[in-house]
Amino acid sequence: MELSKGLLKIAIVGYVTYLTIKSETPVFVGYMDMEVAQILGLSADMILALGFRITLLLLIMAVLDFAFQRWDHNKNLRMTRQEVKEELKQQEGDPVMRSRIRSLQRDMSRRRMMGEVEEADVVVTNPTHVAVALKYKPEQMSAPLVVAKGQRLIAAKIKELARQAGVPVVENKPLARALFKAVQIGDEISEDLFKATAEVLAFVFQLRRRSTASPVEEVA
Repeated sequence: MELSKGLLKIAIVGYVTYLTIKSETPVFVGYMDMEVAQILGLSADMILALGFRITLLLLIMAVLDFAFQRWDHNKNLRMTRQEVKEELKQQEGDPVMRSRIRSLQRDMSRRRMMGEVEEADVVVTNPTHVAVALKYKPEQMSAPLVVAKGQRLIAAKIKELARQAGVPVVENKPLARALFKAVQIGDEISEDLFKATAEVLAFVFQLRRRSTASPVEEVA
């Protein structure tokens, strides 16, 4: 590119020089009848005119070259849409991979949650839409702990695992809905839900004391 620009400048300067000298050809013919001083004066005028034109031409070409260099530099700095995507992938990771990782994290979290169901003391249900598994160890906890919760298919799976593990499943629609909305997994229940939850746990602990040999079935 630089070589091409250099050759183009030389060609333009040469062409302007040619046109300037060609326009002065009639003057050259008259040199034969002139004194040396006159020839030198006319030649100086022609050289000055030629120098002015070449200087102006070079200035114009320099401005154009500067504008082109700046445009080319900005163009090289601008990234294509694909390059932007690739850079975002490098900075943030592949969106498909991120989605896959989140999916795996959700699956792992769900499996851990399901593993906690068999350690629960009771599962409170809606009865079909919501299930919340609670654990309460009075000597270790200040309030019952939500170890698992879910809706629809997850709720059904929680109840199934609870029955398999012999964990009581108690139907209490208002309490189940309140626990599901207000308490996150791994958190203790709030004070306003403690009384209703304590009644359910007291009932379950009473049943457990009466019969520890057989699993407690779903209680309405």
